[in-house]
Amino acid sequence: MSTDGQPHILAIGGGSFVPDGRDGLAPSPLLRYAFDLTGQDRPRVCVVTTAMGDAPEYIARSYAAFSALDAEVSHLALFPMPSVADMRAHLLTQDLIYVGGGSVANLLALWRLHGLDEIMREAWQQGVVLSGQSAGALCWHVGGNTDSFGPQLKPMTDGLGLLPFSCGVHYDSEPQRRPLLQQLVGEGTLPGGYAADESVALHYVGTEFVQAVSYRQDAGAYRVEPDGPGKAKETRLEPRLLAAL
Repeated sequence: MSTDGQPHILAIGGGSFVPDGRDGLAPSPLLRYAFDLTGQDRPRVCVVTTAMGDAPEYIARSYAAFSALDAEVSHLALFPMPSVADMRAHLLTQDLIYVGGGSVANLLALWRLHGLDEIMREAWQQGVVLSGQSAGALCWHVGGNTDSFGPQLKPMTDGLGLLPFSCGVHYDSEPQRRPLLQQLVGEGTLPGGYAADESVALHYVGTEFVQAVSYRQDAGAYRVEPDGPGKAKETRLEPRLLAAL
């Protein structure tokens, strides 16, 4: 659970993991920050891999990466059937739920089919820290833009809505992301919200944005708001720089 018992979400624009020099992945300082939010010396962490179709190699890489941090790691897969007998009981006993990237559209459809949307809301309300990258960041918001349907990005407007904002991920690394999010906010398809460059995470307490954090000096976060008919305004938010692990 979180250190203060309040609902926390850490939405990561990209960069949860970094190369470890041995053809593997190591956790970035963003994950250490998520761990610290739990207030536990050895937190219970469940990795949810729905957005990648619960690919076995992805699950294995997740365990290997999280093993670099002192945690009690488990995973929840939905293919070919739920990997735990009681998903609600399992998730409500976690300190941190980390949701991997991939297809946010498929993630949302399957979560709703299995009732995970309501379980995630309950876990959040009870103080389980929610985090994730890309699809695992978008899903908590009202919406954003996604490549779930192909290389040409499209709007996603049916997120879980725990956070009443739009969200932008991979904001400085994928050229379509910034202009499309601004277009969608400007025309009212999406509400105003926040966006994160690679290596940046957005930290919310309850439904309030409290700060952005990063381990890269020049990376940014952004507030994107409507600004007159059909237009949007972007304001840069300087992230707090995290120390290297």
